Amino acid sequence: MRFLETLREQRWDDHRYYHHSRINQTLHLVSALCFLTSYALIAFDPVTAVLLGWFIAMWSRQIGHFVFEPKGFDHVNRVTHEHKEDIKVGYNLKRKVVLLSIWAATPVVLAMNPTLFGMFEAHANRTEFVDHLARLWLVIGAGAVVFRTFQLFVVRDVETGLVWATKILTDPFHDVKMYYRAPFRLLRGELLDPMGESPEHARAA
Repeated sequence: MRFLETLREQRWDDHRYYHHSRINQTLHLVSALCFLTSYALIAFDPVTAVLLGWFIAMWSRQIGHFVFEPKGFDHVNRVTHEHKEDIKVGYNLKRKVVLLSIWAATPVVLAMNPTLFGMFEAHANRTEFVDHLARLWLVIGAGAVVFRTFQLFVVRDVETGLVWATKILTDPFHDVKMYYRAPFRLLRGELLDPMGESPEHARAA
């Protein structure tokens, strides 16, 4: 019960602190649907799954955070943007910049060193290059989750790390439930979610 309560708390904090924009919520819906498609594809078409996950799902999600979320004082929660960044359990914007920089540098490194220090046989064509790149991006994505989970074991506690890892892996399912109405509210001209005082509001948003 404590695990589930902590999971609900992390999800609620993530929603109220980082999903004010209806545009961001709509992009998260798109991202969630793409991630769910990636989940379904990963077993039999991992290259397509990884490319869909990184190019569409991840970028639509991060554009929402970097571009459309308000960065000033949060009058709803009465905290500064800097405070939200400091208390963020997972990847705040600074950590995301590092992760996305590693992701973006990977094809350059692979093009300069086709064997990647002996990990692969040198690619003979574009298809093999994309296959190797997709494998690396899959490792980077999984590694980012594992790294932050163990980091939370150290800086917080084991439960916080396990809860966060669970939250990340199940976010696509939860985002569909949370934000399926966001596009319609955006079309009605509602740019910002008025939020609420409880998780019950979040589940209905």
